Amino acid sequence: MSDFHHTPEAEAAAPHAAGTSLRHVRAKGEPRFPDGPKADPAGSHFERRIRSFQPRRSRVTTGQADALQRLWPAWGLDIDGQRLIDLAELFGNDHPVVLEIGFGMGEATARMAAADPGTNILAVDVHTPGQGNLLGLAEREGLSNIRVGNGDAIILLREMLAPDSLAGLRVYFPDPWPKKRHHKRRLIQPEFLSLAAARLAPGAVVHCATDWEPYAEQMLDVLTAHPGFENTVPGGGFAPRPEHRPLTRFEGQGLEKGHVVNDLLFRRVPHKELPPTG
Repeated sequence: MSDFHHTPEAEAAAPHAAGTSLRHVRAKGEPRFPDGPKADPAGSHFERRIRSFQPRRSRVTTGQADALQRLWPAWGLDIDGQRLIDLAELFGNDHPVVLEIGFGMGEATARMAAADPGTNILAVDVHTPGQGNLLGLAEREGLSNIRVGNGDAIILLREMLAPDSLAGLRVYFPDPWPKKRHHKRRLIQPEFLSLAAARLAPGAVVHCATDWEPYAEQMLDVLTAHPGFENTVPGGGFAPRPEHRPLTRFEGQGLEKGHVVNDLLFRRVPHKELPPTG
């Protein structure tokens, strides 16, 4: 299970992944990657809330560590909540920006970036091996339209992005938190959608996908009920998987086993008064 989502791509981050694991005995207080992502970029600046993700430890291969050290200063973003981001400055152009929350090991993100070079992707996760893997993929494939965010996407949306600054939001295979007592941890909730709506330009599309059917039904219910969004599917319901969302090998294996994957595509409607973001 990845930090933001449980997409099976995260299996590639397991200790048996290809590549030599980085082994270094650090002194007390020494950062894991001096020039890479911070362990807790927001620190204690913001209140602790119920989080929709659960950080986990995984070994970082030498290739991933090298990418983090070399590429993070140019292509990485620590989500500290201390400043408003100029997205045009971050990417070096004024192309539309899509926020992706949770990307596993980044293979699907890289494929989407390669297929649509005119769209910038700000991909956020807290899984260090995945961050390094995506940076490495971006470098090898010459994908200048990817930036990797490290930290809590809620803080990013609330504190660091301007209103109407996003052209889209992607949440693929978020952690379903299947136990009833954990449902409050699910990301797609009315309060989150109000926050996202405040940062999405009119016409921007929220695209969610999950293979957990009860969560898919909840997503459909809360998105349908929210005044800031409208279903792109005539008559409502789930959408066919759009071509721009790659079908990964792991998803294909799940489909062969009878798993049902549901996509939801909702459009940000023209501005109106929205519920408070909390």
